[in-house]
Amino acid sequence: MNITRIGIVGYGNLGKGVELAIRSNPDMKLAFIATRRDPASVTPRTEGVPVYAYADLAQHTADADVVIVCGGSATDLPRQTPELAKLFNVVDSFDTHARIPEHFANVDAAAKESAHTAMISVGWDPGMFSLARLYGNCILPDGKDYTFWGTGVSQGHSDAIRRVEGVQDGKQYTVPVKAAMDAVRRGEQPDLTTRQKHTRECYVVAKPGADKAKIEHDIKTMPNYFDEYDTTVHFVSQEELNRDHSGIPHGGFVMRSGVTGAEGEHKHLIEYSLKLDSNPEFTTSVLIAYARAVSRLARENSFGCKTVFDIAPAYLSPLSGEELRAKML
Repeated sequence: MNITRIGIVGYGNLGKGVELAIRSNPDMKLAFIATRRDPASVTPRTEGVPVYAYADLAQHTADADVVIVCGGSATDLPRQTPELAKLFNVVDSFDTHARIPEHFANVDAAAKESAHTAMISVGWDPGMFSLARLYGNCILPDGKDYTFWGTGVSQGHSDAIRRVEGVQDGKQYTVPVKAAMDAVRRGEQPDLTTRQKHTRECYVVAKPGADKAKIEHDIKTMPNYFDEYDTTVHFVSQEELNRDHSGIPHGGFVMRSGVTGAEGEHKHLIEYSLKLDSNPEFTTSVLIAYARAVSRLARENSFGCKTVFDIAPAYLSPLSGEELRAKML
């Protein structure tokens, strides 16, 4: 059994999830953790694992077969992944859909120049949902795509709530509209606006003496976050928020509604869904599987940047081809 040595860059929720996921994969070993913080401030759960400063990574290129880049924000990965692709085979979870082509080009150039293999935008959306959309389009070319997110916590929208004047803490849930989903499942192929597909539920802790009416107005009218949605604001105590809303659940649905037949008389629905107790822990489970694929591709000298569209499913599994054909085909 080939052992894939995994390096982790960044030790927030995603990095800690990667460390946990490695434990469930006997063909993987945690090689190191790298951080922009003081390395002495990071305590891994895995005994004996070294912690390096990010600035020192060039000295440790032989230590890991694949590095998983767990950037702290969406602005970190466009800088870090190309930098690291010059030193290591890498995987990241970049999820700003509109900027994926730009990010791909930058990482591809860095990886090819240094003879490394890189994968970007690995997770559940983009990632597993992307595959569901692609398969649906290939199988039902005469049809329409629908993606619904939730019910789950949007970390970006929760951060936006906490930046509102007078807010002490807050959590936001994205909720799919059941009537819209039912219409898709009936094969109606509706044209749905942003407001018709999702609602937003906000749980807010106001600072003492804050104007709650103004907070609610500022949230509901916030451009690019809430103004295009039906949004409900619930004011709760810090104790209630900590007790009832401390998790990071998420999930959603990808649907492809299509027709076949001489007159389009036969309706079909492909539906893929996820219900996740922990968004970061599920995402890291996907990252680990694709790290295995990156390690295999690197050994085959298949360099440059890849996405989930480029990876054969067999590359994700620790099982051999013979085992997969016998057990899963």
